[in-house]
Amino acid sequence: MKLIKKYIVAFALLSCTVGFTQQLPQFTQYMYNTISINPAYAGSRETLSVVGLHRSQWVGFKGGPITQTLSAHTPLTNDKIGVGLSLINDKLGYQDFSYIYGDFSYTINTGEKTKLAFGLKAGFTQYSLSSTLRGNEPEDPAIYGVDDRWSPNIGVGFFWHTQKWYIGLSAPRILNTDYNKEGNSSGIQYEALERISYYFTGGYVFNLSDNTKFKPAALIKATNGAPLSYDLTANFLFHEKLWLGASYRINNYTSALGALADFQLSKEIRIGYTYEYPISDINAYTGGTHEILLMFEVFKVKRIKSPRYF
Repeated sequence: MKLIKKYIVAFALLSCTVGFTQQLPQFTQYMYNTISINPAYAGSRETLSVVGLHRSQWVGFKGGPITQTLSAHTPLTNDKIGVGLSLINDKLGYQDFSYIYGDFSYTINTGEKTKLAFGLKAGFTQYSLSSTLRGNEPEDPAIYGVDDRWSPNIGVGFFWHTQKWYIGLSAPRILNTDYNKEGNSSGIQYEALERISYYFTGGYVFNLSDNTKFKPAALIKATNGAPLSYDLTANFLFHEKLWLGASYRINNYTSALGALADFQLSKEIRIGYTYEYPISDINAYTGGTHEILLMFEVFKVKRIKSPRYF
């Protein structure tokens, strides 16, 4: 059993480093962490919003992805300009990716209740191999000569919304970082550290009763050289306090079912938890995926005209 796990991990690492493209980590609670993929979302919650999220994917599976993200964004005084900052750390086996990106958005009114925001994102992606791996296999041709590197990148996005619905389209990384062009002393040919990924997001809030709301949402991700990925979620909100819902992710590599629960502890603090179970051969080697979210917002009655559901 352990030997099988080692082969699976080795194949996953080989796929990411030699033949395939590193993609941004994906979260089940993407609808509350939109700033990480769409810079136009900056400032849209009409107050300072800080979100921290931890994701342990495929728990019990050695080398499974572990991801943390911390983001903050806020509108400026005129409410048309928003700014933000996103920090992501993503670890897969012996590989580490760190993302540090700033966000800028500008919003215009497209109707009495509709707003359209344009966003720009800029920053750096850092790639490194664990010192543990280098220490164990210093002369391995797949490791030797692979240097730590910081690579600049930029992104763009659009976010069209009202208080009831939203549609977003973004490409958070639009520059390719190609090892082939930069060269490396190991002599191994790499594809790209990053390829362009396009994200389409959308959601709608239905009023079922005075105390119950229903919010379906979707995320479609398209990456050059990779299959389409679909994330579908459905959440019920009870008494403006408790969110309960389910999620379903579909792609060519693995699919997963998830259960979500979020609770508004106070006007300023919200906490959420998601459990996700893979529907593929990998479920024999893992206890599933856990995701924890913490949101803090500076609540100002005069500024927030109504509760925000996305």
